[in-house]
Amino acid sequence: MFSDSENHRSDPLSGSTADSADKHDQLYVTEAEEAVDELERVSGVHPGYRRAHAGGFCCRASFLPSGKAAPFTTAPHLQDREIKAIVRFSGSSTDPALADLLSPAKGMAVQFALPDGGVTNMVGVTVPVFFARTPSSFMDMLTTLNRTKAGKMPKSEALIHFARHFGESRQSLLALKRLKPPVSYATNLYYCIHVYILVDAEGRRRPVKFEWIPDLGVHTLSIHDAAALPDDYLEKELELRMLSQPPSFKLNIVFGEEGDPTDDPTKRWPSDRARINAGRLVLLEPIAEPRGLLMDPTAVPEGIALSDDPILNFRRETYAESMKRRSGGH
Repeated sequence: MFSDSENHRSDPLSGSTADSADKHDQLYVTEAEEAVDELERVSGVHPGYRRAHAGGFCCRASFLPSGKAAPFTTAPHLQDREIKAIVRFSGSSTDPALADLLSPAKGMAVQFALPDGGVTNMVGVTVPVFFARTPSSFMDMLTTLNRTKAGKMPKSEALIHFARHFGESRQSLLALKRLKPPVSYATNLYYCIHVYILVDAEGRRRPVKFEWIPDLGVHTLSIHDAAALPDDYLEKELELRMLSQPPSFKLNIVFGEEGDPTDDPTKRWPSDRARINAGRLVLLEPIAEPRGLLMDPTAVPEGIALSDDPILNFRRETYAESMKRRSGGH
């Protein structure tokens, strides 16, 4: 576990780093193993499944860029040619069998097939912020939850631990509390909660966030109505919807301004930030999840760089560790 002062930090506009990359890479690997251990303790090990967002539903999709992002980035999937994509919708639970209703936050991960044969990913969720600012606070909250559930920590002590992180988790908890069951995976707004850096042809760097806006609008159900539906109603609904009218999403790029945090996924940017419509994603047909599908949000192409967000940078090793375990049948 490393403290805030040991976090891997960089200037998001210059790309400079404050500490040795090798040192922090090893710290991230060690913490990734510990994080996946704790995720496995939440609902047990489910062989072959992801350690979070375990249950999922995949679609073949097509992304048509608008061209409006091209002046700000050389990223190939944001230029002017149609891009093939795979979209994976999911609940947030570590249990793949959990009913849709019982997993309030939903996820939408998009993998773009790049012209050079590589891939890049965007990972979105239905809450605009994360609940932990650093890997160490994430681990502290997850460990506290598991120890309390297992009867290894008194509730009074657990409350002290959670109170320590209330300032950073407050916005996420409030957003989660406001969530209602969606009518469809296609009627959610999905936030890519981390900051990225767009890099243009001249090397200029601009901090941004991404949002997927449903063309159908945001529509929800009452708890009572959702409870009457099958446990996997969202998958069944989307399958039927795609047979009649392929749903679609608009990709918004939100531009940060001076003073907007780039290293804190628990904080929102002001709502008046400039936005552009970078393109439209159309869901075409359901597919079986491809073997070895890895939606790593740190896999970015030329023209996009990672910000100094420690949670974002931590995800690379955590996703890799989860993939290693599920590929091994664990």
